[in-house]
Amino acid sequence: MSKVRVRYAPSPTGFLHIGNARAALFNYLFARHHGGDFIIRIEDTDKARHVDEGEESQLNYLKWLGIEWDESVDVGGSYGPYRQSERGDIYAPYIQKLLDNDLAYRCYMTSEELEAEREEQLKNGQTPMYGGKHAHLTAEEEEAFKAEGREPSIRLRVPKDKTYTFNDMVKGDVSFDSNGFGDWVIVKKDGVPTYNFAVVIDDHEMEITHVLRGDDHISNTPKQMMVYELLGLPLPEFGHTALIVNEEKKKLSKRDASIIQFIEQYEELGYLPDAMFNFIALLGWSPEGEEEIFTKEELIANFDENRLSKASAFFDNQKLMWINNQYMKQKNSEEIFDMALPFLQEAGRISEDPDQEELDWARKLVALYQPQMSYAAEITELSEQFFKDHVEFDEAAQEVLEQDHISELMTALHEHFTALEDFSPESIKAEIKAVQKATGIKGKKLFMPIRVAVTGETKGPELPDAISLIGKDTALERIKRLI
Repeated sequence: MSKVRVRYAPSPTGFLHIGNARAALFNYLFARHHGGDFIIRIEDTDKARHVDEGEESQLNYLKWLGIEWDESVDVGGSYGPYRQSERGDIYAPYIQKLLDNDLAYRCYMTSEELEAEREEQLKNGQTPMYGGKHAHLTAEEEEAFKAEGREPSIRLRVPKDKTYTFNDMVKGDVSFDSNGFGDWVIVKKDGVPTYNFAVVIDDHEMEITHVLRGDDHISNTPKQMMVYELLGLPLPEFGHTALIVNEEKKKLSKRDASIIQFIEQYEELGYLPDAMFNFIALLGWSPEGEEEIFTKEELIANFDENRLSKASAFFDNQKLMWINNQYMKQKNSEEIFDMALPFLQEAGRISEDPDQEELDWARKLVALYQPQMSYAAEITELSEQFFKDHVEFDEAAQEVLEQDHISELMTALHEHFTALEDFSPESIKAEIKAVQKATGIKGKKLFMPIRVAVTGETKGPELPDAISLIGKDTALERIKRLI
C-alpha cells in the first residue's frame, strides 16, 4: 500500500456537529493507525450558505477533541491551497480538457426552462433528470444564446448503459447504473465548479488514497467515478460509514432536539474532550473485546477499518454520560472544580467574587459529587439539597419516614448532633454509630432515614460528608422540623 493520505473536507456552512466530528475522527484514526497523513480541506464554494465563524468552529473544536492534522489552511503543506475557493486555477485545465475532448459541453438553459422540464417529467411519472436538450448545440445556436446574454453552465456527458461498481471499505460491492443520471453540471453559471467535480480534482491533486465519509455521500460516488474515468485518473478507495440514528432509529438531524448536536455545546456543558473522543470513536466502529474506555493512543493502535459497522450507529445519551463519568472520576479534583464552579456561580449558589472560606466550601461540595457527575453542569442539579431552606420529600422519601422507629431515631440523632462541637465527617460518623448503639437501630433502617431527614433524598454521596457540608445548624433544624 502506498502511503495513506486521507482528508476531512468540511463546508463552513455551520458549526462542528457530531456527524462532522465522527467523519474527521475516523479519518484521523485511519491515518494515524497506518502511519499516514491526515489533511483538512475547506470546501467553501457555497457562498450562499457560508457562515462567517464556520471554518473557525470546525478547526477549534477538532483541536478541542484532540484531533491534529498534517496539512490545512492553518499549517500549510505541499498540496495547497487548502480552501476550495482558492483553487480555481487548478480546476481550469481539467475543465478545458473535458470540453476539448467533447466529454463536457456548455448548457444555456435557464433555471425556468430547467424547472419546466422537471415538472413535466414529474407529471409523466418520470425520475427528474436533465434531458440533454443542449447536449449537441451548433456553433450558431451557441452564438445566439450568447447574444441573448445567457451565461452557460458546463455539463458532463454521462456515459450511457454503463454500470459503475466499486468495492466499498464498509459496505462491500456497490453498483450504480449510469442511466439513472442525466448529464450533470460540473461548473455553475457563475464559473464555480460544483462539489462532485471539484472534490475529484482536489483528491487527485492532493494524492488522497482513501475517501472515508458518511453514508449520505454514497450517491455522489458514481458521479465522481465518472470524472475520474473521463479524465483518466486513478480511483482512490471509497468507504461509507453507517448513519447515526437517535432513539427512534431515525437519522440524526440538526433539528433533533432530543440530542445535543454541536461539539461546542458539549464543551459548554462541561463534557471532557477525551471522553467525547472515546464516545464518538464508538459510533459505528467496535474494537475487539468488551472494553469501552480507551485513550486516544489505544484507539489509534486498535483502529481497524474492517470493524466499521454496516448497521446504523445508535447515539446513546446514557452511554455518553457513563463514559464521561468514567473520565470525570479519574480527573484531578481541582480541574473538575474549575469546570464546575462557573455553573454554581451562574445559578447564584456561589458568589461571583467568593472569599476563601466560600471557595473552600465549594471545593468540598464539588469533590463530594465528582464520583457521580456525568458532566460539570450537572453539579447544580446534584447539589440542590445544599441550597434549600426546607427539604421536600418525594414519595420514596415519604415511605422511609413512615416507619415506626423514626421518632425515636430522630430524637436521639438531634440529641447527639446538638452535643457535637466538631461537625466534621469523622465526628458525624462516630455519632451515628453512637445513635445506633443507643437505639439498637442499624443498617438501612438507620442510615436511610438519616439521609432523608437531612438531605431530603434517598441516595447521594457519602452521608457523613454530605451532613458536614450542609452544616450543623441546618442539619439540626431539618431534624427538629421532622420530629
